[in-house]
Amino acid sequence: MAEKKTGKKFVQKPKLKSEKKYVKDKTKVKKKYQAPGKKQVEKKVSEKPDAKKFTKKIEKPEQKKVFSGKSEKSLCPVHGKCGGCQLLDMPYEKQLKQKQNQVSKLLKPYCSTTKIIGMEDPFHYRNKVHAVFGHRKDGTVISGTYQQGTHFIVPVDECLIEDKRADAIIRDIRGLLKSFKIKTYNEDTGYGLFRHVLIRTGHHSGQVMVVLVLGSPILPSKNNFVKALRKLHPEITTIILNVNNQKTSMILGEKETVLYGKGYIEDELCGHTFRISSKSFYQVNTVQTEKLYTKAIELAGLTGKERVIDAYCGIGTIGLIASDKAKEVISVELNPDAVKDAIVNAKRNGIKNVRFYQNDAGVFMRQMADEGESADVVFMDPPRSGSDEKFLSSVVTLKPKRIVYVSCDPTTLARDLKYLTKHGYKAVTAVPVDMFPATEHCETVCLLSRKDK
Repeated sequence: MAEKKTGKKFVQKPKLKSEKKYVKDKTKVKKKYQAPGKKQVEKKVSEKPDAKKFTKKIEKPEQKKVFSGKSEKSLCPVHGKCGGCQLLDMPYEKQLKQKQNQVSKLLKPYCSTTKIIGMEDPFHYRNKVHAVFGHRKDGTVISGTYQQGTHFIVPVDECLIEDKRADAIIRDIRGLLKSFKIKTYNEDTGYGLFRHVLIRTGHHSGQVMVVLVLGSPILPSKNNFVKALRKLHPEITTIILNVNNQKTSMILGEKETVLYGKGYIEDELCGHTFRISSKSFYQVNTVQTEKLYTKAIELAGLTGKERVIDAYCGIGTIGLIASDKAKEVISVELNPDAVKDAIVNAKRNGIKNVRFYQNDAGVFMRQMADEGESADVVFMDPPRSGSDEKFLSSVVTLKPKRIVYVSCDPTTLARDLKYLTKHGYKAVTAVPVDMFPATEHCETVCLLSRKDK
């Protein structure tokens, strides 16, 4: 994440020494795989993006161009164009086998790999949907996704891996822009207003957040626009206006105004309720996340006596879920918005044995080690780029008995295991979980234990 390090503390005082130093810095459906009809289409997805890396990859053309061609003989008319679902036309059983083989091969030098955990229904699983807006030469408003590696817009009406409610809302927003005569933003000239729409949906709660991303804070006929959108989609529980007036590949800007509702949604995960804001990280596949986190906590071997650190804690999901089985949980996160949500989530669930700190997790753990503090278990869930050597060195310095590494890229997991196994740890087992069906991505949870234990 690209958030600034503020070193601000959000919760009650810790019991650790030199506290100021720490602050500084369903119903089963038994049926075989069957793909939906050919009329459905897809969009590009990218989990936990590295903003800097993403920006470098983009080769910006002189104008925002629109892709209008079709890819035949596919479940999706734009398959191969948006770059999102590389494995869409591959039978799901074959997708799982391919991912299983990839993880097993990469991790073979370190540990055994169990059978991959797949989905019963591998479609329409994304609870977070983003659409970029533009227009054709004749002025027709379009929305969709950028073609991979470019800023060519691939128009999309419906995506096979996205929440259907979100796609329907995006389609109707296109119509409202025309009715209200609102111009879409042109990133090359800087003219126009409407840039993106981001939608987050609660899998269990059914709550829906709509984020309208504009180039300026002024939305013409704001109240009427909101009223018209809510009339079309009464299921919407909150609408937010986000201002992004920068020439950047980042979707959201810093300034936000709540136009309707509370400005956040809530959803359930592993029996706990979580508050989700527009900028907070939350896993996009709720069904598989519950399986992933359940497995991660199982591997941690918690007995109720352990001190646990939840590094990269986000809105507190893993730590709060694990708190029922641990004596104490220390959760660390750099994103201030996520930390605020995490604190609210702890209160919302009546959890009192978790403390949150806004800090760099690596710096925080090194400070703990310097103060002679220790931890029994460290949960780490880094972005796709994995952890850097500085962070891994901090974990090793703290010397937890067990490390539970939740990875969304087996390649970077293998790289990090190489470091950890050379510095006092052994990999015990790895469990692949298919969080992103139809794509090449695969999540893996891996248990490591200290060799001298």
